[in-house]
Amino acid sequence: MEFLEMYEEYPLNKKPPQIDILIIKKLKDITLNKTISRIFRTHNIIEYKAPGDYLSVNDFYKVYGYTCFYQSNTDKIKAIDPRELTITFVCSHYPREMLRHLEEMRGITATFQDDGIYYLTGDAIPIQLLITHKLTQDENYWLQNLRTDLKAGREIRDIVARYEKNRHSKDYAAVMNLITRANWKEMEAERKMCDALKELFAEELQEENAKGMERGKAEGIRLAKLIFRLSAQGNSEEEIAGKCGISLEQVREILE
Repeated sequence: MEFLEMYEEYPLNKKPPQIDILIIKKLKDITLNKTISRIFRTHNIIEYKAPGDYLSVNDFYKVYGYTCFYQSNTDKIKAIDPRELTITFVCSHYPREMLRHLEEMRGITATFQDDGIYYLTGDAIPIQLLITHKLTQDENYWLQNLRTDLKAGREIRDIVARYEKNRHSKDYAAVMNLITRANWKEMEAERKMCDALKELFAEELQEENAKGMERGKAEGIRLAKLIFRLSAQGNSEEEIAGKCGISLEQVREILE
């Protein structure tokens, strides 16, 4: 026993059991023709790594564990058929260390399927790896441009031109909004030339202003509660002003 430690309970996460990955459910038993989704079954777990992040060995086991938890966290046994699960990893860098580990430790090998698409064969769950910048542009244009290093000029203008044709679509707007946030400085350099970008910037500014107002309101309520509590405890107006870091006039105004 001197060489053992016992844990009767072990917290897997500081937060409630909520999976921080994307789950796509395919509602009909059909084959999707898009190359990145041919592998899809009914329940498809997606892990997307930001452009600057690398896919690590730990990432693999985390997502694989999430997939098992997703399957098992149901009221009825096999409510989610394990044969209807898939896992997709999306990243910008080819994860050599992770793939070497999987081949040596689990007999899982990466097999080229199409530009930027590799199937990880050797596991009961179908798994694929997508390298975003290697994907074909005609099918995966928007996925390729979900990155933080877009260049002002022709590259951004091409994105905007494609977006303008579909600017009334909520799906296109959501993607474009994400791209704009991730490439704010470069987008700002182009916004004077594009009505679509002007709209996106206007929406962004409105959202930021709304957030600022909410933060200001919350801070005002917190300060008022503190002042009333200090007053109820017998502190003078001068003492309250000193403790709260505000003027005596502000304290009196709130108390009145």
